[in-house]
Amino acid sequence: MDDVDVAVIGAGFSGLVAARTLQRSGLSVRVLEAADRVGGRAMTESSAAGTPVDLGGQWIGHHHVRMQALAQEFGMTLFPSHTRGKMLIRDGQQNLSRLSPATLSALMSLIWLAIMARTGLGVRDDRTLADWLAGISPSRARRLIDIVTATLTATDPERISVQAVADALNASGGLLEMLSFKGGAQESLLSGGAGGLAAAIAETLGPAVSLNQSVTALLRDAQGVTVHTPHGAIRARHVIVATAPPVAERIRHEPPLPAGRAQLQRDTFMGTIYKAVIVYDTPFWRTDGLSGELLALDSLVATAADISPPGGPGHLCTLVPGQAARTLSNLDTTTRRETVLHTLATHFGERARAPVSFHEKSWHEDRFVLGGYTAWSKPGTSAALADVGTEATGRVHWAGTESATQFRGYFEGAVRAGERAAAEVLAAG
Repeated sequence: MDDVDVAVIGAGFSGLVAARTLQRSGLSVRVLEAADRVGGRAMTESSAAGTPVDLGGQWIGHHHVRMQALAQEFGMTLFPSHTRGKMLIRDGQQNLSRLSPATLSALMSLIWLAIMARTGLGVRDDRTLADWLAGISPSRARRLIDIVTATLTATDPERISVQAVADALNASGGLLEMLSFKGGAQESLLSGGAGGLAAAIAETLGPAVSLNQSVTALLRDAQGVTVHTPHGAIRARHVIVATAPPVAERIRHEPPLPAGRAQLQRDTFMGTIYKAVIVYDTPFWRTDGLSGELLALDSLVATAADISPPGGPGHLCTLVPGQAARTLSNLDTTTRRETVLHTLATHFGERARAPVSFHEKSWHEDRFVLGGYTAWSKPGTSAALADVGTEATGRVHWAGTESATQFRGYFEGAVRAGERAAAEVLAAG
């Protein structure tokens, strides 16, 4: 049995930052990651053009100061998201202007949602987002809001309450910040990819990071915690669990967890999201005056955004949430690729059918992460779960972006939660 000061479960940004903080403070640390890679919900691979492709989280917001500092420390530059040009809002082959009745109605509905979140007016935990959407008219406006909110939440509207959405908006800077590029949550991208940054942090920890090490049980006592894995046990004075609550729910605890923490893990679920990044030799859509932003009302693949690195090649990203993601995942690889490329060709031209490389990931099929972007409380449980995300259970501490008080669901929240959990351990001694 190995002995360490702190065992950290999960090698996403939250766990890596917590471990690094503790190691720098002179404590011995072991990071246990069930997957064969670090990064958690960050995952970067290389395109055929040699550019980094983020298949997980990617954007760094204007107010994401911890992530900005990490990028600078590890020699990564931030480059602005490309938004210059015309955004396409289309229903079939028909363009909808930003001043169309449907678009203006959708805008007013979003403004009302922001007001609801800020004031609490009309916000209820027994009212689902689907119930709220049903009251929006005309139907095109409702579909626009459905696309926007589904892309923001990465889940089906009937699975989450208006209260849960309001709480998420308030914890992330508000709806305007969440939707915005310049000045908002989608302002910048990392030159080496988010997964590349996670890997760089992990390198500083050296052999303290152990992959393919799933944790099956935590046995707490007055002196410390015994951490059980299929490969043996580790004894630690403290443990930081830096995974999403639905993932942490797999771990057996002795003695049992307090009722509130157990309910948090039992009554939350991960979002459902499919992501594809399609790489072209150049961002050809820009020559037609297009920004690369797309809202397609009649398509399974309803969104696109330009995430090309400076100087090329061209990268288009699409995020497909909820039932549409499950539908795509059920297709065979060839049909799924053709479905995505057909949508892009329909709106950006036939050149979209011939990428240099195609990258995809269905996060809800990842058995180590279970989905993205974040965990949601089931309708009717928000109030009961509101205050149990950070309270330590004896010598077991909780991190992960879901436990952040600010920017929950973002990498920024993950980093802040990791720092907070590390500070708890250092204060406990």
